[in-house]
Amino acid sequence: MNLIWLNEFSQSWLDCSRQNRVPHAVLLLGPVGTGKRAAAAWMAMQRLRPDPLSELPTFPYKVLQHADLRWITTPEDKQSIGIEQIRGLVAELSLTSYEGAGKVAVIEPANAMTVNSANSLLKTLEEPPGDTLLILVADRVGHLPATIFSRCQRIDFPAPAEDLALQWLDRVRPGAAWIEALRSSGGAPLAALQALDELDTHAAMGRDLQVLGNGQGSAIEIAARWAKLDPGFVLNWLSQQVRLAVLGLSTGRDTAPGLTIDDSVLRRMDTRNLFCYLDIINRLRGQPGGSFNVQLSLESLLIDWANGLKDCGLTPPVDGMELMLAHRNPR
Repeated sequence: MNLIWLNEFSQSWLDCSRQNRVPHAVLLLGPVGTGKRAAAAWMAMQRLRPDPLSELPTFPYKVLQHADLRWITTPEDKQSIGIEQIRGLVAELSLTSYEGAGKVAVIEPANAMTVNSANSLLKTLEEPPGDTLLILVADRVGHLPATIFSRCQRIDFPAPAEDLALQWLDRVRPGAAWIEALRSSGGAPLAALQALDELDTHAAMGRDLQVLGNGQGSAIEIAARWAKLDPGFVLNWLSQQVRLAVLGLSTGRDTAPGLTIDDSVLRRMDTRNLFCYLDIINRLRGQPGGSFNVQLSLESLLIDWANGLKDCGLTPPVDGMELMLAHRNPR
């Protein structure tokens, strides 16, 4: 299905292509589920095997099988894109194009590159060999060095207007509970596809937060249940709820659809501490898998939630085991 909310992006890219004004390196930024990878696959196809009938990226997307296209992502057994992957890519880009239309490389997620990997790509980004197009896809801005930003043209992929997203989702599965799924996924339509099957889990986690926020229940027991879920899923949902809580406190609950936390709980929280809490959650989200104790981290987060975030530090450290308990032991 065509990703109808990417119409403005696709028309702009096609216009640049017709006028030979396509940049040599682009950085696609935006929340997970807004179509960045589908856009990258479409851009690669338009460069290497142009299709005048394909004016929009589609979902599910297909990666073009082409000798001049390299698609770099995290290996199945790793959490990051290593330096050897980037060195191999740089070496291949230096070779002559097989079909004469230049070469395309997609790196996703670019924020998964190690520091050494990112550094090894800088020269190629600045002076790409031949007719090369480099497409970097990033889900989180904070994990990319400024040197990468400065060498790429940035293209933002924000969440579309809710009515447009719901229009597309209803074509996928008419009559489904798309409003709740879309709001629980931060307005990203493709993320809502997965969120639809997770609504029951979201509701249960929302009830857990509500119970703890009212000074009831056991943070240890709830953390044990949450630890059985995928850590990324838990932290992403918690980050979304806290972000909505900040928005709800700042501008009113009507502007924060999808928020499951009751006002009686939010009134116990200082907005500044919510910002601190959100920062710690997002820093944990950025840690490589296996680098921290999931249950211990969840226990610490939920104990502080039960205490109204009174112990949340304003400037938590960022490295190692301290990160998990930073809000429990502020500096």
